[in-house]
Amino acid sequence: MPSEKSRLKGLTTMVAARKILTYAPSAIILVVFFFFWEASVAAFSIPSFLIPAPSSIFAELLGSKVNWMEHILFTTYETLAGFALAAVIGISTGYIIVHFRTISNIIYPYILAAQIVPKVAVAPLFFIWFGFGETPKILLSFLIAYFPIVIDTVVGLRAADPDLLDYMKLIDAKPHQVFFHVKWPNALPHIFGSFKVAMTLAIIGAVIGEFVGAQKGLGYMIVLAQQHFTTSIIFASLLLLVVLGTLLYLAIELAEFLITPWYRKMKRIS
Repeated sequence: MPSEKSRLKGLTTMVAARKILTYAPSAIILVVFFFFWEASVAAFSIPSFLIPAPSSIFAELLGSKVNWMEHILFTTYETLAGFALAAVIGISTGYIIVHFRTISNIIYPYILAAQIVPKVAVAPLFFIWFGFGETPKILLSFLIAYFPIVIDTVVGLRAADPDLLDYMKLIDAKPHQVFFHVKWPNALPHIFGSFKVAMTLAIIGAVIGEFVGAQKGLGYMIVLAQQHFTTSIIFASLLLLVVLGTLLYLAIELAEFLITPWYRKMKRIS
């Protein structure tokens, strides 16, 4: 009999292979797009400060003196820290909204107001209050990623099967048993859905913070390149942000696949 570890490794490999096959057509289209982009820049003699050729962008990534890894790691750290904070506080807030009506009526308008306020407008305040270090970027990441996690947690906890809830009452289950055996498993697919949205939003928050004030990060590189009209660095930074966001999104999908096997079975049946 295969061990649990080898079975898990096999499942992970199967998911990776399936994803590669799923996204293969998109990858082919992307290659074709880059080919026509390169050809168009050469054919129409488009100046590099307007639209650089893909070859110039990749040359900037591979051959420039910019320490891209340092900037990638800095932006990734801000993104993951903000996302983790949003996940913990967002799920906790969702639990409170569902189970404590009085507190929910008090805090929900403030949560909505925090979502409505433009984050670009809040960014300068964060830098005044917390300085120009990592803290304001992490807080911006958290603020942007927080709302979808709260909403989907509430939806998931409230969408528990009424028949199962009645059964738990019938067997005199304690509140924590109802939560961990019925409400939490039902909410997990919703929460992972919010994680996918929140992770991409967390990157946006980190970049907004780097636009306002930073010495490192991919957002900082975009601002710096704009000042010197080095468009190839802007495109290179944007490309790295897309790759980073895609990898983090796929990491959430993999975590969902491993943590919610019952949900996978339900989707296959449906």
